[in-house]
Amino acid sequence: MPAKTAISASDMTIDELARETGMTVRNIRAHQSRGLLPAPEVRARTGYYGPEHVARLRLIQELQGNGYNLAAIKHLLERGDGSAEAEDILGFARTLLAPFETEPREVVDLAELGERFGTDRGRRTLARAERLGLVVPLGEDRYEIPSPTVLRAGEAVLALGVPIDRALDIVERVTKNADSTSRTFVKLFVEQIWKPFDEAGRPEADWPEVQERLEQLRPLVTETFLAVFQQRMTQAIEHAFGRELEKRAKG
Repeated sequence: MPAKTAISASDMTIDELARETGMTVRNIRAHQSRGLLPAPEVRARTGYYGPEHVARLRLIQELQGNGYNLAAIKHLLERGDGSAEAEDILGFARTLLAPFETEPREVVDLAELGERFGTDRGRRTLARAERLGLVVPLGEDRYEIPSPTVLRAGEAVLALGVPIDRALDIVERVTKNADSTSRTFVKLFVEQIWKPFDEAGRPEADWPEVQERLEQLRPLVTETFLAVFQQRMTQAIEHAFGRELEKRAKG
């Protein structure tokens, strides 16, 4: 009598696979029928799935989250070592879309905002702060703070006696300048790194190099912007106070 095949702890039925990946059984079967998911190992008329199926389904989910439709995903997975290429693309997307600086977000309520900023301008000021992206409404008078550092800087400016409308004017002008600078660096990446790669047909072997060059560019952007800003700020202060000293000397 043949020995009974042992079922390892990693073997899952399709229902267990669905729970593990957060997908429906129907969607898993649909991926199988489209050739997106390898067939399970069948034992005693039951299909069993392993870690490779979990990894493939999560890869598909992430590719869909990055805008790929199922036809494009299938084409990608069928090219040579498709899973490896798909992982390269996802690695690039993660690098491209990752925030330049990670900062834990905060959630505050309307009463706390009022206490921290001591404004009696109410909803008009709050609406402007929302437009500038300083606060994001979550409903029920609760707000997410994307950058607590910026908000703390705003509090410090107000503590110096600067009116809140004037502080928001400054944020708006800085944001516009930052937008212009950001577009400059994005244009540099697109023209010097992405376009040559794209025009070459996006060779599979070059994905890691493109991702590496993007990763190298990211800190250079921050360092360059900060260095130039510090230099220009020094010059602006020297120019402004130089004129004030001249006025005093003449007076």
